[in-house]
Parts: sequence; C-alpha cells; structure tokens
Amino acid sequence: MQLTRRDAILMGVGATFMTALPLHVSAAGEDAIAAFTGGADVGQGDIKLTAPEIAENGNTVPIEVSSETATEIMVLALGNPTPAVATFKYGPLSASRTASTRIRLAGTQDVVAIAKLEDGSFVQATSTVKVTIGGCGG
Repeated sequence: MQLTRRDAILMGVGATFMTALPLHVSAAGEDAIAAFTGGADVGQGDIKLTAPEIAENGNTVPIEVSSETATEIMVLALGNPTPAVATFKYGPLSASRTASTRIRLAGTQDVVAIAKLEDGSFVQATSTVKVTIGGCGG
C-alpha cells in the first residue's frame, strides 16, 4: 500500500480528533459536577459507593450509593458520552438514603457519586470499574 498525501492528511485529522475527544468527555463531567454543586468545593466524607472492580459486561453494571445525611446523590460515569447517570433525591422523612441500580458503561472508567448533605456541603466517592465488554456501542 502506498501512502498518499490525502491519506496522510486524513490520518492526521483523525489522530487530532481522537486526542481531543477525552478532553471533551472530561469537560462534560466537570460541567455536570459544577452544575450540581454550584461551583462549591467537594470533599470526602458521608457517602459510600459500591461498584464491582471488574464488570464482565458494560451493559449492566450494578452500583449502590448510600449516605446518612444526603438530600441528593448524583451518579456520573465519566467515560460515557453522556456522563450523568442518575440523581436521587431524599426528603427529611426518608428512612433510608440508599439507592441501587444498574448502569451502562462504555468501557473502563471512573464512576463518581456526589452527595449534597443536609448542611449544604458536598462530598464524593469514586470507584474505578474495569469493563471487559463495553456497553455503549463498544
């Protein structure tokens, strides 16, 4: 196969696009976090995220989030094309502030849970999930 000038240009454009793609994905996750927190600092504390270390199939990855004092919990999959997965809201009379669901992951990535606590502060928990078969078209 002979490499032509046109092929070289197309490969260069493709390589540029692929390097810019992770910046867009991480920017979408950061924007979702900033919108949820209103730009407030996010610390560590009263939130627990349970996710498998290795997921055989990215189509159904079970997760569970819990907090004793959360009023809202947002779950993000930072490597997905659309990072926002779910937001759970709890009232003052909630007996249990726990939620479990199955999410779809495009590939190996971080899953982040951010909780807004009763005092207005924000805390987060992160778990890396290694996916052997992607769930978002991969």
